[in-house]
Amino acid sequence: GVKLDQRPLVQKLVTDHPLRRFREGGDQLEESDDEHDDEGCVADMSEGGKHIYMVSDGTGWTAEHSVTAALGQFEYCLVDRGCSVNTHLFSGIDDVEKLMEIIKQAARENAMLIYTLADENMAASARHACKRWGVPSTDILSPITEAISLHLGVSPSGLPRGAPGRKFPLSEDYFKRIDAIEFTIKQDDGALPNNLHKSDIVLAGVSRTGKTPLSIYLAQKGFKVANVPIVMGVPLPKTLFEIDQEKVFALTINPVVLQTIRRARAKTLGFNDYMKTNYSDMDHVREELDFACKIFAQNPTWPVIGEYFISIPIYALTLSSNSSKVGFNVLFMMIAEVTGKAIEETAVTVLRLYQDRKNRCSMPRISKRY
Repeated sequence: GVKLDQRPLVQKLVTDHPLRRFREGGDQLEESDDEHDDEGCVADMSEGGKHIYMVSDGTGWTAEHSVTAALGQFEYCLVDRGCSVNTHLFSGIDDVEKLMEIIKQAARENAMLIYTLADENMAASARHACKRWGVPSTDILSPITEAISLHLGVSPSGLPRGAPGRKFPLSEDYFKRIDAIEFTIKQDDGALPNNLHKSDIVLAGVSRTGKTPLSIYLAQKGFKVANVPIVMGVPLPKTLFEIDQEKVFALTINPVVLQTIRRARAKTLGFNDYMKTNYSDMDHVREELDFACKIFAQNPTWPVIGEYFISIPIYALTLSSNSSKVGFNVLFMMIAEVTGKAIEETAVTVLRLYQDRKNRCSMPRISKRY
């Protein structure tokens, strides 16, 4: 709940306890006069924007990612403040009293409620309370759970992930992920090129195209990933061309976006003016990308992935030219937010292509056995 000079596309507050500003009076909600009742309340966002409350009995990952995916359909108006949105995540909500306090607060804020509650009684309580107090709501989990239950012919447990009654044994997949993460960290930024043949996936691209965060993201899915930096004047390792070329994926990025990211990075690292010019100057950035594109053209087996980076909202670029007005911290947070989204979407593309090549599927898919 940090108040900024200018809000990002979506400002969110994460809290582990419900709101305690209002108390119930019959079917009506009345504002409390207790000066201490404001503890735990949302940050003051009355300047504008609609509110979306996300409630979960677990971590809130499902609700948050579902809302983020849906908000992606409205970027055309979010970027120019035509329909700004404030999201608020409430995780670990495991009793009805806390749930009711949040819904009452949502009613006072004219907020929408999105919830993922595994317990049927909790979900029903949320549904009835929202109807009673006129809060628009969407139950994300129940319809999917009911459909799968019907398909499998068995009843759901009704327990949230991480509940005391649920057990998650250390499976083979768990140890595979740990092994993949350790391997990927050791192979970061071109280290140990003789081990490239042990990789499931190899990423190649110039600096700040997202190689490292994408590698770690894929490693958490159980894939051993190596990344190789492309630097002008530095020959690529021979082993990159000796391994199975269908393992290699090339990363590129829009030059304006790359310059924005590099400028932010240079500032955090405390680069001097000469180093900044050599690292984030547009002519240098374009020259590096052109150099990488020539290498990609010489290796047509490598898929060149960069579409999602290019689609990053122009609003982030506008911030870069007005950073003195909005503050560097706002700029950096915007870059982090949109880059994180790009990494996640790019990972989906890499995995789909990887699975297609590995399994020679006629229909693109990412398969997993439970």
